[in-house]
Amino acid sequence: MLFNSLKYLVFLPTVFALFWLMPQRFRTPILLIASYVFYMSWRPIFVFLILGLTIINFFFGKWIHKAEADKKKLMLTLAVVTNLATLGFFKYAYFFNDALAQMLHPLGITVAKLPFDIVLPLGISFFVFEFIHYVTDIYRGSEPIPSFINFALFASFFPTQIAGPIKRFQDFIPQFSSPVKFDVKNFDDGIALILLGLCKKVLIADNLAFFVTGGYSHPELFNSMDLWIYTWSFAFQIYFDFSGYTDIARGSALLFGYKVPINFNLPYLASNISDFWRRWHISLSTWLRDYLFIPLGGSRCSRLAIARNMLITMTLGGLWHGASSHFLVWGVFHGCLLAAHREFKLWREKSNTSLAKAVSSFLDSKPGNVVSILLTFQTVCIGWVFFRAETVAVACKILSKLFFIDAPGKGMEALHMVLPSINYPLIYPCIYFILPAVALSHIFMGWLQRHPVLIERSPKLAKAGWCLAMMLLIVIFSPDKSPRFIYFQF
Repeated sequence: MLFNSLKYLVFLPTVFALFWLMPQRFRTPILLIASYVFYMSWRPIFVFLILGLTIINFFFGKWIHKAEADKKKLMLTLAVVTNLATLGFFKYAYFFNDALAQMLHPLGITVAKLPFDIVLPLGISFFVFEFIHYVTDIYRGSEPIPSFINFALFASFFPTQIAGPIKRFQDFIPQFSSPVKFDVKNFDDGIALILLGLCKKVLIADNLAFFVTGGYSHPELFNSMDLWIYTWSFAFQIYFDFSGYTDIARGSALLFGYKVPINFNLPYLASNISDFWRRWHISLSTWLRDYLFIPLGGSRCSRLAIARNMLITMTLGGLWHGASSHFLVWGVFHGCLLAAHREFKLWREKSNTSLAKAVSSFLDSKPGNVVSILLTFQTVCIGWVFFRAETVAVACKILSKLFFIDAPGKGMEALHMVLPSINYPLIYPCIYFILPAVALSHIFMGWLQRHPVLIERSPKLAKAGWCLAMMLLIVIFSPDKSPRFIYFQF
């Protein structure tokens, strides 16, 4: 059930009405049942997966908490291995089977393909990470969740079930401690967030997706400038798609009086790659920091070991996105960037040379900050090539054209060969106006979310007019077919 589907348009108001019409003691069970119905709407059989993992991790949390000191680590290891093995089977069985076959092929050894089909369950990457966070924090001293219903809802809460944000139970569960009361402000803010998310998804991301698909499906037809336009377009497509999902998730949660974490903070205004990861997919980057980078040793070791930890963390973060070599390369790329940025930062701080002082002086100035933002954005876009391309070979082909290494291609007029329904003579000049407008909307929407008081103080009539305008734009300018959210089946 997609957030931008007719089913969800019926599902959400129905659950909302049942939730607030029922007495307080029934509200959490109603949300839990609704969350399982939501999950079963795709493939009902997988409800046993999320339910089974919920039961297992609920008891693991209790066992770890009660276990003697010498047995806690063993129990934690069993819990983490159980979760990772489940994730590994569904998400990486084909990947490792193919990798093993390629490794042994030169030796004349044939590895048989898996004798069964594996379907990736929705949201498994997200709720497995929440389970690992839960048992790890219990091991570190947090109190386990006493109520199974509350724990089950923490894992299955339908607004965040499919693509996050990745919740922390210390922030989410205390919201159950006091009776939830209907709040008009939460309702207003929730509806506004849902409409804003739909605008991001339907108006911007979906229309850009149609355009990006044409370029990335046949990169050989286009020249360097065309492919840069496609790459910039994808950068904004994935941002508006994923942040749009998050806004709808946060808005849906607010309708029931619950808050989930913000996942984006103007990422394309980051002045360096480390700053980018503090702003992009915040719930994942902080999870990787707390449950992978720090346990590996974090920054409490040698410079070489720190670089190694960054590389391992981001490589595994890349693989988390999908069992494919291009996600692996994307993770390695960002791991190398983070390690290089740390070395550059240390050089600026410790070097007394005139060059280091001049570089620091420039970067600390306003023009230097603008240059840093532009360079960071371009660097991130190079990484997006690996993320978006179907294979590493296709990504390398695109990169060779981006940097004028390959033949120039036929230019933007080749669009009519890829997407015949596009009026390509009009698209070519229009895209130069569309992309700056999209970039400005990224800044405006992010800034507006960081300053909600401007909306809160607006007259009710102005708020109603704003929501009505968003609904009209969605209806008028939505494409004929809205693709799935990019993170729908991660």
